[in-house]
Amino acid sequence: MSWSIELSPLVSWPLLWVAAGVAAVLAALLFWRRMQGAVLRALSLAAMLMALANPMLRVEERQSLSNIALVVVDKSTSQTLAGREARTDAVLAGLKERLGQIAGLEVRIVEAGRSESFGHDGTDLFRGLNRALADIPADRLAGVLMVTDGNIHDAPKSAAALGFDAPVHGLLTGAEGEFDRRIEVLKAPRYGLVGSEAVAAIRIKSSVATAAGTAPAKLTIKRENQPDTTLTVGIDNDVEIPLTFPHAGMNIVEIELEPVPGELTEANNRTVIASEGVRENLRVLLVSGEPHAGERTWRNLLKSDAAVDLVHFTILRPPQKQDGTPINELSLIAFPTRELFSEKIEEFDLIIFDRYESTGILPAVYIDNIARFVEEHGGAVLVAAGEDYAKEGSLYNTPLFQVLPAAPTGRSLEEPYRPQITKLGLRHPVTAGLAASETATTGWGRWFRTVEVKTPTGSVVMSGAQGNPLLVLDHKGKGRVALLLSDHLWLWARGLEGGGPYKPLLRRLSHWLMKEPDLEEEHLSARADGLKLTIERRSMADAVPPVLLKSPAGRTTEVVLQPAGPGLWRSTVGMTEPGFYKLASDTLTAIALAGRQNSREMSEVTTTAAPLAKVLEGTGGGAFFTAARPGVAPKDVTLPRISMLSGARLLHGSGWLGLKDRQAHVVTGVRFLPLMTGLAALALLLGLMSLAWWREGK
Repeated sequence: MSWSIELSPLVSWPLLWVAAGVAAVLAALLFWRRMQGAVLRALSLAAMLMALANPMLRVEERQSLSNIALVVVDKSTSQTLAGREARTDAVLAGLKERLGQIAGLEVRIVEAGRSESFGHDGTDLFRGLNRALADIPADRLAGVLMVTDGNIHDAPKSAAALGFDAPVHGLLTGAEGEFDRRIEVLKAPRYGLVGSEAVAAIRIKSSVATAAGTAPAKLTIKRENQPDTTLTVGIDNDVEIPLTFPHAGMNIVEIELEPVPGELTEANNRTVIASEGVRENLRVLLVSGEPHAGERTWRNLLKSDAAVDLVHFTILRPPQKQDGTPINELSLIAFPTRELFSEKIEEFDLIIFDRYESTGILPAVYIDNIARFVEEHGGAVLVAAGEDYAKEGSLYNTPLFQVLPAAPTGRSLEEPYRPQITKLGLRHPVTAGLAASETATTGWGRWFRTVEVKTPTGSVVMSGAQGNPLLVLDHKGKGRVALLLSDHLWLWARGLEGGGPYKPLLRRLSHWLMKEPDLEEEHLSARADGLKLTIERRSMADAVPPVLLKSPAGRTTEVVLQPAGPGLWRSTVGMTEPGFYKLASDTLTAIALAGRQNSREMSEVTTTAAPLAKVLEGTGGGAFFTAARPGVAPKDVTLPRISMLSGARLLHGSGWLGLKDRQAHVVTGVRFLPLMTGLAALALLLGLMSLAWWREGK
C-alpha cells in the first residue's frame, strides 16, 4: 500500500494561479504594513486557496513484481576447448543455486553464440541477449550475467548502446594467464595452374611472452603423395610455404604446429591450405579421315569449349588413290607427322581419331608412340569409328591395338536402332544422368550403323544395334581410351527424330579422358552449408564402405552413406565446430571446410575480459575468472557472492557482484480521500477568519 497527495482543483489551473498570486500580494501588504492579525489573515487566504485546490489523499494497493536476472550462456566453438564445456555447466549450476536463494528474483537462461548457418563469423552473444530482452520489461531487469570465455565479437562500443539500465557481469570460463599458440594464414592462393608453383604465407602467433611462448616453433608440412617436410620457425615471423599443383581439382597442403607443454588447446595448431588446380587450355589433336558429315560435329564442339586448344587435321585423300592430282594440291599444308607424333606428342592431352583408316600416312612407329603416350605418359585416345574400324585398315590392326578396348569382328551392322545406356552406364559419370533409366532413351533419335566387336574390356556404357557395344571406356596404364563404335553421332547434332544429348555426352567423354576429377568413376566429395556437411560418394561397385570423417580437433567418426541413385551414395551430417574436415573411404580422400576458413572464433581462444571492458565499466559490472589458475579441473570453479542492491552505482567488488533491486510493482487498486471538503474544511476556514477578526479587534 502507498499514500500520496494529489490536487484536483475546483477551478481551472490558470484561475487558481491568479488567485494564488492575488493572495500572495495581499499577504505581502499585510506584513509590509505590520497590521495586527496578518498571520491569521494569511493563513485564512491559504485555507481558501487550499479549498479551491481540493487536495486528495491517494491510496494505492500495490503488488510487488519479481526482479529478473538474465544469464547468457556462451555456446560458441571456443567454449568446447580445454574443458570449458564442463566448467560452463558447473558455473551454471552454481549460479542457479545462488540466484535461487534470493527472494523475489526470477532467473532466465538463454544460450547464444552458436550459429547454425554460419552466415556470420565470430561469437555474437549480444545478438542473443537482444532477442532475450524482447519480452523482459526494462524496469524489472536486475542484471545480466554472461558465462563466456570473453571472446565476443559483437560487443557494443559503449554501455549506452545496450538500451537498458542494469549491470552486466562477465563470468569467464577460464583463468588469467592462459597460454596458447596458433597458425595464422596470411596469404594463400585460391587457384593455380597445374604444374606451376605458388607461395603461401603463414605466421605463428603466441598469446603470452613466456619462455615457452617465445621458443622456436616446429612445423610439419604434409603434401599429397609427397614426404613430409619439417621447418623450425620463430614466433611472429612470416614463413613462406611453397605450393605445387600436381593435378587439377583441389590440392591440399596441411600444416601442423608441434604442441608444447602448457598450451590451452591443440585445435588451432593445424591448418589446411586448399587451392584449386586448374589446367591451362587442354590441348586436343583431332585427326579426321576422309571428310564426312560428322566431322564438323567434333570440330564445332571442341572449338566451342573455351578450355580446349584444338589442332585439327583432315586427310583429304589417301596416298594409294592415284588419280593424277598434283602433289601440291593434295593438302593445304603438309601433314607434320614427325612433329606431332614424335617430337610434341606429350604436349597433347587428348588425341581423337575420327573415322581414321590406316593407309600408311602414319607409319607404325608413330602409332606405337601413341600407344606409349597412353600407357606410359598418361595420355588419352578417343577413336570415333565407322565402317573403317571393321576393314583391313582398322586401327586395331596397328600397334594401337594394345590400348584399344575391343577387337572388331570385321562386320558392320547396318540397321536402325536407338542408342541405349547400359546398367553399367547408368553408374558411370560419363553417361549417368543422360537418361533417368534404361527405358528413358526411347525418345532419342535413331542411328543406323554399329561396328560389331568381340571381347570388349573396360566399361561398356552404351549399346547399339542388337545389343552390341556402342561406347567402351577403359583405363590403360597411366592413361585412358574410349571407343565409339558408330559414326552417326552427327544425326543427333542435326536433330534427326528429335536428336539426343550429344553435347553433354561428348563434353563429358572428352573431359573424362583428360582426367577431370569430377568425372572419376570412384570419387569422394563433400560440400558444406554452414555447419551441415553433405558427403557424396560415386562408385561403380554395388556398395561402398562407410566414410571416416576426421574433425579439425582430430576426432574421427564413421558416416554410413545412403543410396541416392545409380552408383551414387550421399549423407548429410551436422558438425559441431568449424574448420577443415578430412574424409576417407577406401583409398579416396576429400576435404571440406565447415564454417569459415581462419575464422575469428578460433583465431584467439585464451580467456579474456577485454571485449567486455567498456560494457562492464559503463554498467557498473565486473569480470570474474571462474578458474583459480590455468590447468585446474573443469569442475573446480570459483563464483562470486551475489547481492541485491537498490541505489548503488558500483555493483561489483573483490569476490562479490551486485544486482539491482528494481522494486517493480503493479497497482491493483486506487482510492481517493478528499482533505478540504465538508464540515472539517468549513470549520477550519471559519475558525481562522474568526481568529483574525478577534485579533484585529483587540
